[in-house]
Amino acid sequence: MSTEAKTLNTEADAATHMRPWHSNWRDYVVYIGFVVIFIVFAVLLQDRGFLSSNNLLNILRQTAIVAIVSMAMSFVLSAGEIDLSVGAIAGLSSVVAGLVLSQYGLFPGILAGLGLGLLVGAINGGLTAYLNIPSFLVTLGMMGIARGVGMWVSGTSPVPIINDTFIFIFGSGNIGPVPVLVVWVAILGIIAHIALRKTPFGRKVMSAGGNSIAARYSGVDVRKIKFQVLLLTGMAAAIAGMLYAGRLQSGRFQLGEGDELSVIAAVVLGGTSLFGGRGTVIGSIVGALLIGVINNGLILGGLDYSQQLIARGMLIILAVAVGRSR
Repeated sequence: MSTEAKTLNTEADAATHMRPWHSNWRDYVVYIGFVVIFIVFAVLLQDRGFLSSNNLLNILRQTAIVAIVSMAMSFVLSAGEIDLSVGAIAGLSSVVAGLVLSQYGLFPGILAGLGLGLLVGAINGGLTAYLNIPSFLVTLGMMGIARGVGMWVSGTSPVPIINDTFIFIFGSGNIGPVPVLVVWVAILGIIAHIALRKTPFGRKVMSAGGNSIAARYSGVDVRKIKFQVLLLTGMAAAIAGMLYAGRLQSGRFQLGEGDELSVIAAVVLGGTSLFGGRGTVIGSIVGALLIGVINNGLILGGLDYSQQLIARGMLIILAVAVGRSR
């Protein structure tokens, strides 16, 4: 990168950090919304156990898996791409991990699940970055392929998982009073936040999504970055699939179905731009929590599944509207 380009980037970063909080209030929408909605449900559903420790832990467990995929999706959207296959990858990964686990044991099962995520992520990234096929179309097609393969190899039947160690590590265990799922979110959240905010890789992701032409002139390998972020979501979706499998003690191709919508809504609500160049991991985690609180409140409030779908759809529209106004 030239000295002039470095100077411009430094000045731009400084200007961004020096902006008063009230000039970019939309960055705080998800945090304000979370507090307001939580208080509303706490008051309205107080007699239905919304604030009970069991219910709050249940919200954390239900939210954790979406939050993990949301972290990776923050990188993808920041780079100006999108991944619609994460839910289907999660389902396929749970099936593959379960099948290998039953035949060959713990470590081969874990490696098979992760390897599946790497393979699908590499295909998505390669087609998008090096063949210039839009990621929307690539991952939309991969969603169908992964779902179909999961149905095929499992015979549409659940794959039982009886390995206690796998079940403890991936979803069902507790470390003291803290669910293992929450530990996963905390560890991966810290790593992802540092990677996006404090490393050269994160800065390259932002520049690739913000202005790919300028990024190329600055020496950023934009194709490599786009390949890597889609590889990252493949891995995150595979981990999510194994967490589903551990929590439910079975691998099923249906696991993760519809998660891509919740993930994208959580990421955009959290402050990541749908159009690239702007991202936040912490905001994505809070966005996932917000969606989890809303879903839980609607269930306790007696709304049926169809009404929950309507509310989720409205939330996605709101997320896109807020994202466009940033």
